[in-house]
Amino acid sequence: MAIKFQYNKTSLSEMGKQLKVRQNALPTLKNKESALRLEVRKAKAESGRLTSELDAALKRYDYLAALWNEFEPGLIAVTDVDLGTVKVAGVKTPELKEIHYEIRDFNAFAKPAWYADGVRILKELSRLGIESEIYMEKSRILDFQRKKTTQKVNLYEKVQIPGYQEAIRKIKRYMEDEETLTKASSKIVKSRHEQEEEALI
Repeated sequence: MAIKFQYNKTSLSEMGKQLKVRQNALPTLKNKESALRLEVRKAKAESGRLTSELDAALKRYDYLAALWNEFEPGLIAVTDVDLGTVKVAGVKTPELKEIHYEIRDFNAFAKPAWYADGVRILKELSRLGIESEIYMEKSRILDFQRKKTTQKVNLYEKVQIPGYQEAIRKIKRYMEDEETLTKASSKIVKSRHEQEEEALI
């Protein structure tokens, strides 16, 4: 990205302001990038932990496999999931608030005694699955923002800051050269005037 500038004091002042803005923003961006990197790792780890917990719970209830055939399908259903928003390193991410279930009425005397436990088990398994998905989404959002922040850090660090520094250097050099030329030309004019005056005398 070529930085456009003119060889004058106004442009020099503007380049200086732009450079200062980027130099001041760079540490904040770097901190945000490292914070996001850490949060992505945490969210992925939490999602992995919940997935492992879900797998462990499924194995734990393996002995009930034959009984699930007696379980009435559609007895319990997830009707809604309430999500909140929480800011992590300045990025809005989803957070599980509550899971709403619809449990159809059943006759506890006519159905097997373990039905109530079955409902509790299904609630636990669905919560683990939903929470794991939310943490995966959270890590995806955070990772996307981390990549954008990394791009901005690289843009500032490798392109814009050196570009503005180079522009300032060129403007200063040009202005110094112009000043030197002006002084030199005024000396030449002065010496010519002196020579002409001497010639008249």
